[in-house]
Amino acid sequence: MQPAASLPILLYVRIISAGSRGADVNDIQQRLVALGYRIDPAELDGAYGESTGAAVRGFQAARSIGRDGIVGPETWNHLVEAGYRLGDRTLYLRFPYFRGDDVRELQRKLNALGFDAWREDGILGEHTDRAVREFQTNTGTEADGIVGTDTYSAFERLRPDPHAASRAIVREAESLREGRSLAGAVIAIDGGHGSGDPGATGPTGSQEADIAFTLAENLAEELLKRGAEPQILRTRHQNPPAGERAKAANASGAAVCLSMHVSSGEPGEEGSSCVYFGTDRTHSPAGKRLASLIQEELGSRMGLVDRGSRPMAITLLRETRMPAVQVEPGFITSPGEERLLQAPGFVRDIAVAVAIAVERFLEPADEA
Repeated sequence: MQPAASLPILLYVRIISAGSRGADVNDIQQRLVALGYRIDPAELDGAYGESTGAAVRGFQAARSIGRDGIVGPETWNHLVEAGYRLGDRTLYLRFPYFRGDDVRELQRKLNALGFDAWREDGILGEHTDRAVREFQTNTGTEADGIVGTDTYSAFERLRPDPHAASRAIVREAESLREGRSLAGAVIAIDGGHGSGDPGATGPTGSQEADIAFTLAENLAEELLKRGAEPQILRTRHQNPPAGERAKAANASGAAVCLSMHVSSGEPGEEGSSCVYFGTDRTHSPAGKRLASLIQEELGSRMGLVDRGSRPMAITLLRETRMPAVQVEPGFITSPGEERLLQAPGFVRDIAVAVAIAVERFLEPADEA
């Protein structure tokens, strides 16, 4: 079996799930097998069967991107990135940015050695480029930002401790102690999904995209009352990809980004939860604190079941440069919570709770 990095990259064109067949399914299967996942030989002709679904869900769980067994743009991009290992290719700052597990490993090594490569997100941007040049200067190699043979050799000589504290995590945790104010702060707000992507559906036919946008509108109104400068990342009838929303949030210079969604599951599942950026190796301390504060407010002010906060590496959380969270203040698939999520008073109360949490977050913290 050839290494995943050497597999030809097919253009992603469709959503793939149980029952799908074709060359693109076989491409996904080959990538999963190269990464160590088992697929029944009877399915390896490009048929998405039970073992392929198990492999996809296992991969998604390992990458912290959910576990629905559906290969959409998020899972496809992670499959491509997972095929790269540090040393497979020469890395440098370019546009579009290099993305991959080799970049993530580079960032981890730099952060472990004390060179702040920013978040270990697998995206080689300006912060990682700056850290590479600082590392090269300190190791006596040419500070050209090109991660090639000489830079790889320098890492081999130094052998950074894989368990060392990440400079990026330390830096972000330290930033929580800085005093800020909600007044005048730009707050990016994302109403999840969109006109072409309705998301989950409730028992009476309500759609996540509509509820999420209404939540975003109410939150923007509440933040505006408190002196902030909210910026909604889409209109009700738009459906820009998550990467474009992240780019818009970054361009706005926002202090935080709030992505409003609702949860889906079994009819009896209820409660609120928040998601912040994180993987099995790293996380955003600021995102984690913001998620925790939002959960506190939703629980104490509204009595919602606290389903906690959890890390994920989904696009909007991964690609935003500021602390970002995905807020899920109820289950659209619960008959009771679906009714609440459609009630104007309940939605306004959610907006107040989230706004107060953001206000608390922008105050200095005693500890991360």
